[in-house]
Amino acid sequence: MVTTSATSTNLGQSILTAQNAGSGVDTASLVSSLVQAQFAAKNAALTKQENALTAQISSVAKVQSGITGFASGLKSLVKGGSLVTQPTSSDSAVLTASALPGAKLSGLSASVEVTRLATPQIATTATPFASRTATVGTGTLTLTFGTGTVSNGALTGFTAGTASAIEIPIDSDHQTLEGVAKAINAKAAGVTASIVTDADGTARLTLKGATGSAQAFTLSGDSPALAQLNVGVGETATSIGSAALNAQLKLDGVAVERATNTVTDLIDGVKLNLASAAVGKPVTLGSSTPTAGLSQAVTDFVDTYNQLQAVLKSETDSATGPLRNDYNATGLSRALRGLTLTTLTTGAAAGAPTTLSAIGVSTNRDGTLSVDSAKLAAVLASNPDGVEALFADGTGASGGGIAAALDAISAAAVDKAVTVNGKTERIGLVGSAALYTAAKTRVTDAEAKVATDTTAYQERLTKQYAASDARVAAYKATQTTLTNQIAQWNKSGN
Repeated sequence: MVTTSATSTNLGQSILTAQNAGSGVDTASLVSSLVQAQFAAKNAALTKQENALTAQISSVAKVQSGITGFASGLKSLVKGGSLVTQPTSSDSAVLTASALPGAKLSGLSASVEVTRLATPQIATTATPFASRTATVGTGTLTLTFGTGTVSNGALTGFTAGTASAIEIPIDSDHQTLEGVAKAINAKAAGVTASIVTDADGTARLTLKGATGSAQAFTLSGDSPALAQLNVGVGETATSIGSAALNAQLKLDGVAVERATNTVTDLIDGVKLNLASAAVGKPVTLGSSTPTAGLSQAVTDFVDTYNQLQAVLKSETDSATGPLRNDYNATGLSRALRGLTLTTLTTGAAAGAPTTLSAIGVSTNRDGTLSVDSAKLAAVLASNPDGVEALFADGTGASGGGIAAALDAISAAAVDKAVTVNGKTERIGLVGSAALYTAAKTRVTDAEAKVATDTTAYQERLTKQYAASDARVAAYKATQTTLTNQIAQWNKSGN
């Protein structure tokens, strides 16, 4: 930037040394220098404000991304189930087992024998149609659910259930075999229709219900054409390839039945997926605590925490941090520092660890965390359920494990609604970003006004100096004329 004294000196030299150029004054340079001097300080101040606000907006985004990423990442890990005690199966070819949300399966011990899988009723047209586009006919198909008995590929008995029969209209747009299948599926009534095509192009309609004894069904058409698809006692249009049956199993020797092969209400907290029947071969269920996964989770938590604190330390540094005066950012840093000592009501048994510090996580003098691996290993060995409870899926600032506590800190720091005098406002980092953005908009508007004022000032000075230049040029022309005239007179006098 050119100083005022230097500008004045340059202008003086320009005026004194200019010759034979109109007025002799470099008005373009003069105007440019005056305009620059007039607005330099204001432009510099606005640029400084804009740069500071840009840095603050960027810094808020960095901190917000850090805390939300940390909280959501831990939540996903917790919800993924890898940190929860899982049931084990001695024969996964017969059945597999998994934990239901919130399950506490430590010490699980059970014996399950699968004597029969649940099966659906499957009916297929006995006589094939010429093709999948062969015309069947129009009318109405009536679907009825209930219980039935099957013998030699035919329904030999059927008792309708309490649910109302379902009518499926077959209009001219659905009168082909393919159209009938689409009409049945569109009804979404519990029976799925598909078409099986043989190598010679002939086609058969297959109807498949849900598993369970109460899911047997009959189908009847109200026209001779649709009667080709009838399913029922004594009907020969279709054959029954599979009967609707419940799964049969024994839990610790007690016989039970279930309508599906996915069983969630037999053993508390356990979902069983039945894969095959194995009469006389019970499967033993146990449990396995993920101690290695929990240990790694603690280490990963500490590493991510330290990375976030490094970002916060840089962005809130008392001398250079863009957010050094931002209450929300500094408040987040304070909240995180108290996380290791936060008491977490996890619902674990008495004597279980309820803080991160109790499992070997401590705060260093510089604010970072460290893990006492020996202490963590000892707690995992003596109270694995307690450590698991710290990383359980729950809710509340201190009522659902470390993931819930971190999520509460994140939510409060990032975006929280408060009502003041009946007006709802957003506070947290979202509020900070809004304030900085609004301030930057005002600076941008001010810069635009300065630019407009600069143009106007330059135009005014240019006009003023152009007029002055013209007058001086006229004076010089007059002077020249007079000088020439005097010289002529002097010459005539000689």
